[in-house]
Amino acid sequence: MPEPVSSGPPEIDSPEVEVSTGAASRPGFVYWLGRSILRPVVRIMWRPRIEGRRNVPKHGRVILASNHLSFIDSVAIPVAAPRPVQFLAKSTYFEGTGARGWVNRTFFGAIGAVGVDRASGQAAQAALDQGRRILETESAFAIYPEGTRSVDGRLYRGRTGVAWLALSTGSPVVPVGLVGTDEVMPVGSSRPRFKRITVRFGEPIDVSRFGPAESGKARRLATDEIMAAIHALSGQELAGTYNEAPPADAMEKIKRAVLRPERL
Repeated sequence: MPEPVSSGPPEIDSPEVEVSTGAASRPGFVYWLGRSILRPVVRIMWRPRIEGRRNVPKHGRVILASNHLSFIDSVAIPVAAPRPVQFLAKSTYFEGTGARGWVNRTFFGAIGAVGVDRASGQAAQAALDQGRRILETESAFAIYPEGTRSVDGRLYRGRTGVAWLALSTGSPVVPVGLVGTDEVMPVGSSRPRFKRITVRFGEPIDVSRFGPAESGKARRLATDEIMAAIHALSGQELAGTYNEAPPADAMEKIKRAVLRPERL
């Protein structure tokens, strides 16, 4: 679905918006301990085929842009990557009390998650700013350009926040194609299954040639190239539209038709 591209800051994942709650920091002891525990578990349960690990730079800032099929994706990428990877997760995962709260904090810290709050009216840009802060520590940051998980297995159109991050930080983008994670833990399920998965890391993409981050055209062209690379790795059917819930009412339909905002 073609749309006009604005030059303003891109909007993030509507309706599932997230916002930063604090300064970025590098993964610490919990991450490394969790990774050492999760790796053998993942190898036994999912027998992952990992392709192209050499395409991920060992040092410096880099964005891992992946398709999104399952909650398991956020475990598979950090385990398969040759370096620590961080991504955004709901702040509620880090705010619980008692034994359950401790387990959640430990687990999400172990897979490199950074807590974000969805309550702010400025959630869109704030979440992008948190991703930028992570990258500015010369870290690896994982993002799902589709915005939310695909419930039908198709690859949806990319939201332009990934390009804004790459262009504003000078980060290369490594496309990631995940295959089979939706069979391990389909949307709506609570327990993972014993299935084999594939994680493919593509060659890094330098999007700087498309122009500055302030250019809507540059963001759109860069995002389309990133999504084409993800498609080549995942082999999914293309949906040709954004992955978002149906409009709740007539007013929402009008807003989408008239405003057609950029999305992450």
